Amino acid sequence: MSPRPRPAEVARFLRQRAEAGEEALFLDHDDRTRILSAAARASRAGADPSWSPRNGDSPRAPTGATPAGGGHEPLPGEYEELRSAALACTRCRLADTRTQVVFSDGVPDARLVVVGEAPGAREDATGLPFVGPAGKFLDLLLECIDLSRAESVYICNVLKCRPPGNRNPLPDEIEACAPFLRRQLELISPLALLAVGTFAGQWLTGQSKPLGRLRGQVHTYEGVPLVVTYHPVALLRNAGWTRAVWDDLQLLRHVMAGAEQASAPPRGE
Repeated sequence: MSPRPRPAEVARFLRQRAEAGEEALFLDHDDRTRILSAAARASRAGADPSWSPRNGDSPRAPTGATPAGGGHEPLPGEYEELRSAALACTRCRLADTRTQVVFSDGVPDARLVVVGEAPGAREDATGLPFVGPAGKFLDLLLECIDLSRAESVYICNVLKCRPPGNRNPLPDEIEACAPFLRRQLELISPLALLAVGTFAGQWLTGQSKPLGRLRGQVHTYEGVPLVVTYHPVALLRNAGWTRAVWDDLQLLRHVMAGAEQASAPPRGE
């Protein structure tokens, strides 16, 4: 039996398939198995949040935007006050059923903020967003455009607490949690935003359209360019959307390149 591919190899595989120029990109059973195996392999030991696609199976220290601290210094003052307020929040019914608040992961000086929908069971257990198989797949997708939560990405959710049974967020829960997300985005001040999933896309765009009508274009949130795409969970279940997600990532790459160029200091004479 051939060895399972390392996560970085799967990222290269996705890139190569998408760059093949096919009008539609579908994964056959073997392709999908490779992706799922890499994601499951990365998380099978209790959804270890120290895993990073840049170092394969080697652990990384949790980054500074997380409660644990690590290689990056946390943002001072207002950010720490915001995080502390979120960790103690009792604004909605989810405070009664959560194990812990899932505030963020990634670096506080991020170029990109990824906004998901709500924590799942593993996120609720670890206190970090996107640490299950879908989170590992998200890391692979970000690596395809040279980004990672260890170096350049900040990750959070619309809701900071897990809805029981992973049900959809309710409108009053989103409203109660919105001030935390709004202030996170203001304090991190990234070059661009990536919304993954319907609830994140609708909240950030302020539109109630289906996700399929929100993706494929550049929106703005408070002046920050925003790209909307499918949630990694949906992509793992429906490989037929791989091409659409790849196109969204290339759009994001283009948007970020433009934002970086615009924010760069002028060259000297």
